[in-house]
Amino acid sequence: MASLTKKRKTAEAKIDKNKAYSLKEASAMVKDVNTTKFDASIDLHIRLGVDPKKADQQVRGTVSLPHGTGKTKRVLVLCTPDKEADAKAAGADYVGLDEFIQKIEGGWVDVDVIIATPSVMPKIGKLGKILGPRNLMPNPKTGTVTNNVAEAVNEVKGGKIAFKVDKAGIVHASIGRVSFNPDKIEANGQELINAIIRLKPSTAKGIYLKGLSMASTMSPGISIDTKSVQN
Repeated sequence: MASLTKKRKTAEAKIDKNKAYSLKEASAMVKDVNTTKFDASIDLHIRLGVDPKKADQQVRGTVSLPHGTGKTKRVLVLCTPDKEADAKAAGADYVGLDEFIQKIEGGWVDVDVIIATPSVMPKIGKLGKILGPRNLMPNPKTGTVTNNVAEAVNEVKGGKIAFKVDKAGIVHASIGRVSFNPDKIEANGQELINAIIRLKPSTAKGIYLKGLSMASTMSPGISIDTKSVQN
């Protein structure tokens, strides 16, 4: 087992492992305990009281973060020629159809989000085994299957993110960068949490928000009191 670096030890010493901080406190502390020299991503990890094996408890959705993620997302739009101009004007990084289907079949997945029009979905279906595990498969529930490609591109570029509970019942999502001020980190985090609360399955029993933590890339996690985020 690798030993902790001096910087990591110093960062961990600042966190009381027996305390659950408020979201506001964590949003300030995550900057102070960051151990990287680059502008690290800040992630929220939300453990839910759901059974992901049940179809009606697979919590997933989208949310537009008020301050964006701090990352410029690379967007591919798969569409028919009549929609290409709209997609390009909205700022899509890649636009087309057959040529990109071939590239993806060859292993190319150098994008963050794929948006598609409903009419081309039959062609894209065969890419499920490649795109599905990477959470890149267009889906109507996340707004990435739509005829209004310009609006979809604008939303993604403006800070809209998709989230989905994993097999362990946890939602992992990036809510900003270490360079953000604490108020922006807190606002983005609360917006994501509110969206997840609204999606609580009616069949989920007991405590819904079971655990919550925040961490930046390669830095220690900070436990957050779930009561501090439930308005």
